Amino acid sequence: MNALLSGRFAKPLVFLSALGPVIWLIGAAAWDSLGANPAEAIVRATGDWTLRMLCLVLAITPLRKIAGLPVLARFRRMVGLFVYFYAVTHVLSYAWFDMGLDLADIAKDVGKRPFILVGFLALLFLTPLALTSFNRAIRVMGAKRWQRLHKLVYGVAFLALLHFFWMRSGKNNFAEVWIYAAVLGGLLGWRWQQFLEKKSANGE
Repeated sequence: MNALLSGRFAKPLVFLSALGPVIWLIGAAAWDSLGANPAEAIVRATGDWTLRMLCLVLAITPLRKIAGLPVLARFRRMVGLFVYFYAVTHVLSYAWFDMGLDLADIAKDVGKRPFILVGFLALLFLTPLALTSFNRAIRVMGAKRWQRLHKLVYGVAFLALLHFFWMRSGKNNFAEVWIYAAVLGGLLGWRWQQFLEKKSANGE
């Protein structure tokens, strides 16, 4: 498996797979097959794929260690940038399709529906992570400061889940929320366990 994931075509295939949902949405919109409310379908789909990509990027390190697949690390940056891509697409879809890019209306909507503010905060926290996802940023910042900054991804995970929960609470529909909560809780719990084991090994 390591050899397969190290191949020259592995990264292009992962890239196309991650881009697939947007390609599908564009095709579905062109063929008018997004249902009675295409704008809502696009906003919801891009939000769902932001959460899925976030779960995937957080799963890379546990999978790499548990399954003995160190090569998975080469995909982490790409998947992380796709988290940001889908988050930006989600926010722009809302601002454009729902609000007509009217900043005054967006501000009023945020006041009426605080879960939108939580979503904007998640995007705000994601932005420095995307901007510093390159090797040069690590060299400029230093590895320790870079690692501390990228711990913001845990805050992003909490805000994204809260945004999703708050949105679904209006319709009292929490089935998917609990699935994402279980996945993200398991992934973050694994990291906490690793942190405690490292402290114990260091005698702290």
